[in-house]
Amino acid sequence: MSNNSTCIQPSVISTTALPITYTFLCIVGLFGNSLSQWVFLTRIGKKTSTHIYLTHLVTANLLVCSTMPFIGIYFLKGFQWEYQSVKCTVVNFLGTLSMHVSMFVSLLILCWIAISRYATLMKKESAQETTSCYEKIFYGHLLRKFRQPAFAKKLCIYIWGVVLGVIVPIIVYYSVIEVTEGRASRCYNRQTELGATISQIAGLVGTTFIGFAFLVVLTSYSSFVSHLRKIRACTSIRERDLTYASVKRHLLVIQILLIVCFLPYSIFKPIFYVLNQREDSQQLNYLIEIKNILTCLASARSSTDPIIFLLLDKTFKKTLYNLIIQSSSPHTQTHS
Repeated sequence: MSNNSTCIQPSVISTTALPITYTFLCIVGLFGNSLSQWVFLTRIGKKTSTHIYLTHLVTANLLVCSTMPFIGIYFLKGFQWEYQSVKCTVVNFLGTLSMHVSMFVSLLILCWIAISRYATLMKKESAQETTSCYEKIFYGHLLRKFRQPAFAKKLCIYIWGVVLGVIVPIIVYYSVIEVTEGRASRCYNRQTELGATISQIAGLVGTTFIGFAFLVVLTSYSSFVSHLRKIRACTSIRERDLTYASVKRHLLVIQILLIVCFLPYSIFKPIFYVLNQREDSQQLNYLIEIKNILTCLASARSSTDPIIFLLLDKTFKKTLYNLIIQSSSPHTQTHS
């Protein structure tokens, strides 16, 4: 490996735009997700499976939002820090760990929300006499579990356990062995940004998983639309139009979320690993800049989720609206 290919120089995007963006996302994300978590835990009495999924999704969001300042500091000062310094190691470890744990926990939970919303549609359909035996078993027994709060709690705990059990050893190996094997003098360097063979293989597996999550949501949405067309062709469903519209909106929102935030990152990651093999310092700088921007876009989902909750959950929207009305009532009466 030549010195020319090892040396990378951050641009204004990395040293200025990314720190500002991460700081803004941190402030917005901590406020919005803390408020959302407070509403889910204290203001909603009867919690459905969706509320449980969203509670754990908010926890994952708070995890990554709390480490965004460290990530911003890395892009702001990382090219000045010594490579073997404690702050370089700590910031890289915390930032990489929280980002990946939050990303994969969120993806799994979004998949289960999509399945749960689809199960909501199929709840009554599976009880009809015209429903086939296969549909009764699949929709009536398997999908029904995703709508049960007790099952949702266990599933979320398993998600955290599996994700932490898989990612933590890889991140520890990346931080302790792969990164320390490099010979760079500064924290912001090629070895830190690329990783070595093990972390790159793990990155490709993770990219495949993102594609699988998108496929699950896309399949749920396509199956829903197909099922809805079949029902409308057979009978009138005016009394259920609101339920169908709600489920369709939920699946569509999750699908758009994955397309905008995760799909560009997952498409570019394999391209990034292939193109960085060339001994071209300038091209490597561009690739790393694009990778960091797409990573920031993926993490931005954690800060914008409270807005998504307003579209996904009617109870959350109603509760938040009532809180705003109650908080503004004393001021209105005093003014009068």
